[in-house]
Amino acid sequence: MAEEVQIQGSEYIGKIRNPWAVIGLSIITLGIYAIVWYFKVNKEMAEIGQSRQTDLAGDNPTLSLMAILFGWILLMVPVYISQYMTWHRLQQAERMTGVEEGLTPNIGMTLQMIPLANIAAFYMFQANLNKVLQAQAGGGGALAAGAAIPQAAPEQPAAPEQPQQ
Repeated sequence: MAEEVQIQGSEYIGKIRNPWAVIGLSIITLGIYAIVWYFKVNKEMAEIGQSRQTDLAGDNPTLSLMAILFGWILLMVPVYISQYMTWHRLQQAERMTGVEEGLTPNIGMTLQMIPLANIAAFYMFQANLNKVLQAQAGGGGALAAGAAIPQAAPEQPAAPEQPQQ
């Protein structure tokens, strides 16, 4: 069972999912679970962004899903754009919550297109989204509350050495 977490600033409940369960259920259901999962993760990222008054983490998970379901009609171009943008949304959500960034959208998409490596891509995506959900649920970092990025304290000049007598 996935752990539910409240998305701060939203009424939406996100889920921390076991990445292996996502992969296993996607295989067992012949891809049906993957379609549902794709919509839900895009919705979670959109809610995280909207709670911070930005659409950088997405704003229309239904459009993302429609691109995946029907994009093959247009030679797969909408499918690839939607997948790339989903990786991009994850990267933006990581930045918003102060989580260390995982894969770049280019690397994530590349892994996703390679047979068997796509399993690693699914795993890494869900594992990183779990970190984002946990960070935002716990207040997660300086960017989560809209605070400024902490700056290092300016160096103090060293005190002049006293001559030894």
